Amino acid sequence: MSWPLVSLLAVAASALLLVGLERVWPQDRGQKLLREGFWTDLLLYTFFQSYALGLAISRFIAWLDGVTGLSRFGLVFRWPLSMQVLFFLVTHDLYIYWFHRWQHRSPVLWRLHEAHHSVENVDWIAGSRSHALEILINQTVEFAPMVLLGADPSVPVIKGAISAVWGMWIHANVGVRTGALQLLVNGPEMHRWHHAVDLPPPGRNFATKLAIWDWLFGTAWRPARSQPSGYGLKDEVFPRDYVRQHLYAFRRPAPPEGPDPRARIPPGVARPQPALLPPASP
Repeated sequence: MSWPLVSLLAVAASALLLVGLERVWPQDRGQKLLREGFWTDLLLYTFFQSYALGLAISRFIAWLDGVTGLSRFGLVFRWPLSMQVLFFLVTHDLYIYWFHRWQHRSPVLWRLHEAHHSVENVDWIAGSRSHALEILINQTVEFAPMVLLGADPSVPVIKGAISAVWGMWIHANVGVRTGALQLLVNGPEMHRWHHAVDLPPPGRNFATKLAIWDWLFGTAWRPARSQPSGYGLKDEVFPRDYVRQHLYAFRRPAPPEGPDPRARIPPGVARPQPALLPPASP
């Protein structure tokens, strides 16, 4: 049996398993299977967008390899297959932690990331809702090193399947408690809090597969209270259809609140001083 077929079966079986677990062991009871936005996330984000962007990214990486010729050196090709997969899994996971954390602090990158946070009923398919430009960045960074370093051709297939399954898992509406394992491996117990409206910006729990990054770099949040009060974008109405969700990232900035700081101040009037704020927590 080939790795592509094994990977496809693993992803499909994992999706069915998580759907079943959400029905019998939910974290948030009463959450519907066919919740609002379900078909957009499944058909347009999971199938259409993933397929189209996969073609674009693979062709770009092939072009990049043709220009540089790096893959011919086969720098990691002689490593055992398991070691290759582990190497790219850990290094990309560290990258995505820091990039994800940056997205929550940068106003520009947040515009691309907020679509992912717009889901108000977080479930196994919610993780697929991501702006196309965000996917282009992250999956190019994910798969280009595998090709350029000469990894075995099955490595991107295996790594892609692991990413797909883990993405479904950490968003799943499953009331799991993993105890000490959550110090190392990420799951819905912590990641659903990342989507909660309870946490003020810039948020917590940025890790994807390995929760250890959050614990090491001081961004872990695992409260005793087991259930957030809600999910999504607080105090913001996000578009419901696929096209408008992408265009929303390029909307005009909201006007600043209060008087325009650039306005001319009459002579003799003291210029207001900015309030001193405490430093943001990591």
